[in-house]
Amino acid sequence: MSIKVSNVIKNYENESALKQIDLDVKKGELVALLGPSGSGKTTLLRIIAGLEIPDEGSILFEDQDVGQLQVKERNVGFVFQHYALFQHMTVFDNIAFGLNVRPKSTRPKKREIEEKVVELLKLVKLENFSKRYPSQLSGGQRQRVALARALAVEPTVLLLDEPFGALDAKVRKDLRRWLRKLHDDIQITSIFVTHDQEEALEVADRVVIMNNGKIEQIGTPEEVYHSPATPFVYDFLGKVNLFHGRVQKGSLISGGLEIPLPELEEDDYKEVTGYVRPHQISIEKFETNQTSISAIVTHIHAVGPIVYVEVLREDTKEYVEVELMNELFIKLNIELGERVFVRPNELKVFIPQDYSI
Repeated sequence: MSIKVSNVIKNYENESALKQIDLDVKKGELVALLGPSGSGKTTLLRIIAGLEIPDEGSILFEDQDVGQLQVKERNVGFVFQHYALFQHMTVFDNIAFGLNVRPKSTRPKKREIEEKVVELLKLVKLENFSKRYPSQLSGGQRQRVALARALAVEPTVLLLDEPFGALDAKVRKDLRRWLRKLHDDIQITSIFVTHDQEEALEVADRVVIMNNGKIEQIGTPEEVYHSPATPFVYDFLGKVNLFHGRVQKGSLISGGLEIPLPELEEDDYKEVTGYVRPHQISIEKFETNQTSISAIVTHIHAVGPIVYVEVLREDTKEYVEVELMNELFIKLNIELGERVFVRPNELKVFIPQDYSI
């Protein structure tokens, strides 16, 4: 089931929640709506589900306008962050609930319901937990029950609102891997909301990055991370160093640093910012390149095989974070308080149109 969101606008009193949202989701695709709190991602998900009505715009499922259809008529499966399981029902009965409450004319036979629930229990790896109650399960197990319940009614679209938000880091990582594999097996069109960058980049086929009610960028995890379209996307996805300066004859001038920018060879701009990831910066004990700058090591922090080295630029007094593999860090033998030389290997500059000289 493909989904098309066209020119959707949603306001709450004097606040604009969604501003002319356009989005196409392909059949069988797993899409993440990613953004900070208040960016509009949950509002968009609820509009697609039919839980909210847009002020303007349309929602199409497989080219059919579903704007006038209720939630049940849209055949959408919805998974909430806090499970919403019936505490007085067993795992089996929770999963079977959506089938048991159907009108008699469309309700499957008892044997068919049992077979469907057993199939779903196997799918979510809970075959031995059918007689337990939600209170007897871990958070990760309860979320899998919630997902099985949503799948029981055979929805054409699966929507998940911060599905792993209430779980600890280890469980979240396990369930992310499990959800990716599950989606590959069943190929149901799915949209999930998250504020966790790692979660979106690891699980989704495509990522929709939202900010302040607008879509900043849509792309594959590789595209949005390695080719961010806006300063917000660059800053939101992972760690970043900012190099403030100006562009003069194709080079960024930032304090005592001059970095060639061939794509801007003929242009001059003032008040620009260069964006560089910590792993895109080299660090050396001696000055070997004219584009390097001197800095003092102020902090060293090792996390597994990665070592983060924070340095203070001597020219602008700005901090820069460098990410090194542990082997290189040991080889360089960097110490606190030592003078080193750093330089960006890659740098992205976003040019404000109204700052051209």
